[in-house]
Amino acid sequence: MTHEPTPLDELIDRHEFHRRHIGPSADTASMVDMLSTIGVATLDELIERTVPRSIRMVAPMDLPEAVSEVEVLRELRELASRNRPRRSLIGMGYTGTITPPVIKRNVLENPAWYTSYTPYQPEISQGRLEALLNFQTMVAELTGLPVANASLLDEATAAAEALTLSRRISKSTSNSFFVHADTHPQTIAVMATRAEPLDIELVIGEIDDLRPEDVFGALLSYPTSTGSIIDWRDTIAALQTAGAVAVVATDPLACVLLTPPGALGADIVIGSAQRFGVPMGFGGPHAAFMATRESHARSLPGRLVGVSTDAAGRPALRLALQTREQHIRREKATSNICTAQALLANIAGFYAAWHGPTGLHRIAERVARFASAAAGLIEANGGEILSPQLFDTVSFRMPAGADDVLESLRNAGFSARRLNDLSVGITFDECTTVDEVAVVVSAICGRKVIVEDVRGADRAGIRIPDALRRSSDFLTAAVFNSFHTEHEMLRYLRRLA
Repeated sequence: MTHEPTPLDELIDRHEFHRRHIGPSADTASMVDMLSTIGVATLDELIERTVPRSIRMVAPMDLPEAVSEVEVLRELRELASRNRPRRSLIGMGYTGTITPPVIKRNVLENPAWYTSYTPYQPEISQGRLEALLNFQTMVAELTGLPVANASLLDEATAAAEALTLSRRISKSTSNSFFVHADTHPQTIAVMATRAEPLDIELVIGEIDDLRPEDVFGALLSYPTSTGSIIDWRDTIAALQTAGAVAVVATDPLACVLLTPPGALGADIVIGSAQRFGVPMGFGGPHAAFMATRESHARSLPGRLVGVSTDAAGRPALRLALQTREQHIRREKATSNICTAQALLANIAGFYAAWHGPTGLHRIAERVARFASAAAGLIEANGGEILSPQLFDTVSFRMPAGADDVLESLRNAGFSARRLNDLSVGITFDECTTVDEVAVVVSAICGRKVIVEDVRGADRAGIRIPDALRRSSDFLTAAVFNSFHTEHEMLRYLRRLA
């Protein structure tokens, strides 16, 4: 008995992806049962009865023949091989970071973690809640404020949330909010979008333009977008005297070395946790944070994990506050936060636990010393440093102008930030090496700079003023001082999962 051979195209199985990812096909029992329950005989009849003819396509789409998932991946790899990737020194809230392999494998790539959103059922979500509590604790201690929420969508959204929180808690009758001009441009843009439908006037200007009595709040950056470290204590005090709210946008790694914003008097502190082990991911979003005073906790947007006790008197975690969830009345909502950011908040919290205060201090000081050494070398080669006090970002002018400097950096494999026709900004991060600093400065200065030059410039020390250096302890809890080997962290992650 002879059999017709299976057609070659069927053996190639170009429809495997469709079959495996779209669920039941038309001839399966489950599909027949669903169609019967709905009251139609076929999928075509279902479409006919549900999709209006006016928006339905009649002719089939003019598409090439389907290809398999393996073929698509092969083509994508070929296309990607044509890219000429450059190392980003642009900064603006996005920096290189090293995701610890134990966290990458067991959290970022683990469905036990990446499928978790807001843990609605605390009785089966104690591990998720503990991880989010770690994140809150980390943020509170780095920012110097007692209460932090369990992550926000991204830094720009967090700033917009701070804008509306300021409106709710401010004693001022003004309808204007001040934003310091040296704030990340994407943050200003999102705040402007949020302010417009709320009839809030967004005033963007230099600090000399601020009139505390004329605004209900102000956003100040620490460090600023172009890298300057400013002591905002007097400005914050003036705002509070006028009944306005002081919001500070900060960098969590900078807070390791700097006096915390809360110690400067800030009412609200926001920022991004991206550089705490979260890959840049083509621009995010990345989990952001917000910290504030205990008196404002009830107005805080998002989720707040609290510690309680169960019926047997044992410690138990639960969501003490969650806004804009399914069971909250729409008019009571204070936020529109994406709950999927829990994964990225957890990664940042685990990153802090992995490194602990000693490890974070080592990373922060290394970054600051690279930036300071680069600034010294640029000055020594005819450049002008725009921010003499800095953490990780060096903004400068060179006689050749911004375009020539940027082109030279591109040719060396780096992308930098164009501030204006004359000025350029570069930001260093956890991934920076001594060799890389030498290459970057060589491209900027147009002469060969070697590693020994960088080491020599480093002897000048970091450019953080003594009055703004952190003296308080942080991350003293056991969770940040216990899991510094791979097997300890692995067991901890497994227990929580």
